[in-house]
Amino acid sequence: MTLARVDRRAPRSPARPRETGTADPADGPALRRHRRRRNRLTALAFLAPLALYLAAFYVYPLYRNLDLSLRDYTVRSFVAGDAPFSGLDNFRTVLDDPTFGPAMRHTMIFTFVSIAFQYGAGLALAVFFNRHFRLAATLRALFLIPWLLPLIVSASTWSWMLNSESGVLNHALRTVGVAPVDWLNSPHWALTSVIIANIWIGIPFNLVILYSGLQNIPGELYEAASLDGASAWQQFRRITFPLLRPVSAITLLLGLVYTLKVFDLIWIMTKGGPSDASSTLATWSYQLGFGSLLPKFGPGAAVGNILILIALVFGLLYIRVQRRQEA
Repeated sequence: MTLARVDRRAPRSPARPRETGTADPADGPALRRHRRRRNRLTALAFLAPLALYLAAFYVYPLYRNLDLSLRDYTVRSFVAGDAPFSGLDNFRTVLDDPTFGPAMRHTMIFTFVSIAFQYGAGLALAVFFNRHFRLAATLRALFLIPWLLPLIVSASTWSWMLNSESGVLNHALRTVGVAPVDWLNSPHWALTSVIIANIWIGIPFNLVILYSGLQNIPGELYEAASLDGASAWQQFRRITFPLLRPVSAITLLLGLVYTLKVFDLIWIMTKGGPSDASSTLATWSYQLGFGSLLPKFGPGAAVGNILILIALVFGLLYIRVQRRQEA
């Protein structure tokens, strides 16, 4: 008797017919275009608040300042908004003014001297704190105090310290038998006084940036240099300073842009005086526009635009250096 073979496999289900719809073959590209359009609208929705902020607080003020510098504004025409167009007359008035030369010279002295000492002191402190000794973090935090204080507090503190009658600095000079100095009221010392205060305020910024740059230098380079008998100065000159050059360039350029527009510190301490001895382009612009009962809005705006152009040159230089480093 023969046994029938039983197929234990599950019965194969019949093939499901392929669904055919009436959808247009173009639905695929259309769907992709729809998604791209939706993503683009989403990106624009996120960018819109930033664009509105930039337009309201950067583009419009720059436009108004340029408009002020190209028109002959008085108090009446400023309110009524019907000032006649004067072209470059305000710029000619500013360039022919005898105050322009000293203000430009004071601006350059204030900027470059401040930057040089801020960078030098910040670099020295960054190298010092890079040794990672005990309490280094605490001391480093204390050095940030000048940077964290409101500028009006720092300026008022320095005005008190440099007061010719009751200032701490003159009291210390009298203690050691040195004649007191009229820091804020002397044409010979007023600019020096505001430079000293600005150096003190800017050192922490340089310290933070340069210290961060030092952390990216491999320690093995210093160990190898020590084994080769290199001194601390040789290590700094051959290793630290060359490898820190990109960070140094960014620090100096940012410092230049920030220092060019310093106004409140000088105004609180000396108001640009005495006899314009500490007047810069920033303080002179304010004096022209708001410092008298008959304000000169046009020339004041022209001085502001000149300062903007100078800062723009350094800003473009900063962008170029940054792109070269990224490349």
